[in-house]
Amino acid sequence: MKRLFLLVLVLAMFAALGGAVVLYQRTSEPFKGYDAAEQFVTIEPGSGTRSIGQRLIHAGVVRDEATFRAALWRSGRARALQAGEFRFDRPMTPAEVIDKIASGDVYNRRITFPEGLNIQEMARLYEQQGFGKAAAFIQAARDPGAILSVDPAATDLEGYLFPETYSMPRDTTAAKLISLMVGRFKQIFTPEMQQAAQALHMTPREVVSLAALVEKETAQPSERPIVAAVYLNRLKIGMAMQADPTVIYALQRAGRYNGNIRRDDLSFDSPYNTYRYPGLPPGPIASPGAASLQAAVSPAKVDYLYFVSRNDGSHVFARTLDEHNENVRQYQVMYFREQRARERAGKE
Repeated sequence: MKRLFLLVLVLAMFAALGGAVVLYQRTSEPFKGYDAAEQFVTIEPGSGTRSIGQRLIHAGVVRDEATFRAALWRSGRARALQAGEFRFDRPMTPAEVIDKIASGDVYNRRITFPEGLNIQEMARLYEQQGFGKAAAFIQAARDPGAILSVDPAATDLEGYLFPETYSMPRDTTAAKLISLMVGRFKQIFTPEMQQAAQALHMTPREVVSLAALVEKETAQPSERPIVAAVYLNRLKIGMAMQADPTVIYALQRAGRYNGNIRRDDLSFDSPYNTYRYPGLPPGPIASPGAASLQAAVSPAKVDYLYFVSRNDGSHVFARTLDEHNENVRQYQVMYFREQRARERAGKE
């Protein structure tokens, strides 16, 4: 009986040792138990290691509880596991899974808002990239509360949603994103910029409105301070802004913009139409970037009153109406006349 007992004991020890070896090996073996190209696992704050293990097993990220426990013991990081949403897209060893969670490598999606977009355009981009409904973005942007400390006259957040790339968890709400964007604007619109605005006798709202015009008119860094100066020079002498982007914005707000401006549109009745109403528009027409904000408070020291496109992304500036008319003739009338002539020649 003693020999039988010892034999059973030895066999049990060998079995346990064999099982330990197999378990040890599994902690170093890549595993993928889900069929999809990617798998997401959300770990709620306060989750214990048992709950975390069950989520990983259920998602097919880890083989079984014993393997997870062994890997967790080997890692010594049981107390370091963090909450969040984690993305898995390849076979991983349990050790790699644990390291990913312990290091807080949560899954974030990126969305980039280019400079010069308005709320409606940002909302469409937000929905197109799968972050949520455009209506939710627009609704969140209607609340001016986050910017009232800077612009007490704000009725919404137009112009104050800073254009940048934002990295967010998948479940980030539109309201949270809006809050991040306004917060970033406040960081960019520094006290130094605000002091420069005061020196120009401009309110923050006027500065952002001017910066939005600069953003819409030119993408050339060297031209931004000059364009800002043109509009400020017009303001000083009571000359109309006559900025086409304000007409476009007015038509967009009325749902009447089809991609082109007609001569009749220049008389469209809207306070944003700077052909019809003097001064800056009543508020920003888009979200300017840092360079345009800086240009608005640091305009070039020039006496230009006019500018026209060269049709290559740059502009030519003029001091007098006669100079401007000649530039229009050269860079617009003659340019498009020659272009039409080439098109006709190509068809013959």
